[in-house]
Amino acid sequence: MRFETSVFVNCPFDDAYRPLLRPILFLIIDIGMTPRIALESLNSGAPRIGKIVELIKASRYAIHDLSRIQAVAADEYYRMNMPFELGLDLGCALFGGRRWSTKKCLILERERYRFQAAISDMSNSDIASHGDDPFRALGEVRNWLTTEERLKALPASAIWSRFEDFTATNCDQLEARGFTPAEIAALPIPELVAEMTEWESRHPPPNAGRPSP
Repeated sequence: MRFETSVFVNCPFDDAYRPLLRPILFLIIDIGMTPRIALESLNSGAPRIGKIVELIKASRYAIHDLSRIQAVAADEYYRMNMPFELGLDLGCALFGGRRWSTKKCLILERERYRFQAAISDMSNSDIASHGDDPFRALGEVRNWLTTEERLKALPASAIWSRFEDFTATNCDQLEARGFTPAEIAALPIPELVAEMTEWESRHPPPNAGRPSP
């Protein structure tokens, strides 16, 4: 996997975030890049922090979703994994030297300035908000990556339509193989990414690529 086209996705892994994660992963694949995420490997014998560090080092781009850092119930702890991994990524870019100095990241939030109450050091940073809307999340990631990579990509609405086509086809295929709706909804990330990649190989987006100089 190439460093220049790898995208590290730092986000919650709970069921409630799945509706946002799925289109983000699809979008990354659809524009010809490679999503990298901690759940791509399920080796319980490997410490997760080591795996995350390697993914960060292997990815020029990173998406950090901080929309779940706030506690929502009494006695619930703040969820600090996402800002911690953002810090690792920024540190890699600042202190890693060589190719890591070219790293770029996108910070996502539910509301544009809400995260500053928790991480004031990031004040005045450019972030994108998705309002917990999967289509908005896809659009924000699409606009950022196509700008940074200078890609000719379909508009967000067309990519969303392709994502819906993939979802419908994939559900039919998995059901034919005996998967239940609950099993399809909880399909492990490595299998999901493989299914998306295989579908993309048979349905490449039109007019994709980089613009002429």
